[in-house]
Amino acid sequence: MRWTTRDIRQRKGRDKIPVLTCYEYSMAKLLDQAGVPMFLVGDSVGNVVLGYETTVPVTVEQMIHHASAVMRARPQALVIVDMPFLSFQVSPEKALEAAGRMIKESGADAVKLEGGERNVEAIRRIVEAGIPVCGHLGLTPQSVLALGGYPLQGKGEEGDRLLEEAKMLEAAGCFCLVLEKVPEALAQRVTDAIGIPTIGIGAGAGCDGQVLVLHDLLGLTPDFQPRFVKRYAEVGEIVIEAAARYCAEVRQGVFPGKEHGYKDTSATPPAEKPSDAKSPRAKSSPASKGETSSAGRGAPGDSDSDAHYGPGRSGAAPKATKKKSPGR
Repeated sequence: MRWTTRDIRQRKGRDKIPVLTCYEYSMAKLLDQAGVPMFLVGDSVGNVVLGYETTVPVTVEQMIHHASAVMRARPQALVIVDMPFLSFQVSPEKALEAAGRMIKESGADAVKLEGGERNVEAIRRIVEAGIPVCGHLGLTPQSVLALGGYPLQGKGEEGDRLLEEAKMLEAAGCFCLVLEKVPEALAQRVTDAIGIPTIGIGAGAGCDGQVLVLHDLLGLTPDFQPRFVKRYAEVGEIVIEAAARYCAEVRQGVFPGKEHGYKDTSATPPAEKPSDAKSPRAKSSPASKGETSSAGRGAPGDSDSDAHYGPGRSGAAPKATKKKSPGR
């Protein structure tokens, strides 16, 4: 069974909700095996995958492209896709059109959009059309040009305003709310004041859940280490080491070895002489028992017609395994 918006809402005040960003098929498969209940196909893809300095240049087409790749993994996780800059700010009608297109073309479960009161009508229109919406308050990266960077949000009287906007987003129909880079005490106030789950990033432990950018968690962004990020692995160092070893082995002639090559096994072997049939060696020959010689054959399931990409690439189809229910 797949996670739904109802499942997420029911975790409010009961279970903490872990969320990770995900932008492509392979990682979606791995994160699903890890049991992550919610993926965010964030417009942070612009930073960590596409190389943009901000999320501002990201387009609807790019978000659909990456969300579609994630959905091809058929994850049990609930998949939310970010609405990029200017896909929802122009008008509620344009926002609904963009949201509908993103859901229809990618197959994602919900959309997320940044901002508070100014987007209430757009959120209401999208929700009324049957599309779940995740809100986003506090630091809104799409507003980086107006904010002049990525400063802490919700200080002083701004905190009261943010709390009121959180209530507005709940009333408009949001099923959950991201709180980014706000004081811990404010995040706790918002979490206690609304009936939908809060998902924090740089907002302290009082939120109902937490989200991190996958590349930050894995150590794939060595030049970006804000205090709210915890590194759970240093995959970047592993990649560098593995690639360096590969380059060295190619230059030294170590790779590819004999075990990595193919031989033409279609040639007909010479006919045995009649006298050979009486030879004791014939009884122990693999060919006499219907076996096939493994010379030059490579790994089991390996052949010159291997499917290197997609299902069945390792030869025989794997046995089907029954996925566990997310606990509902």
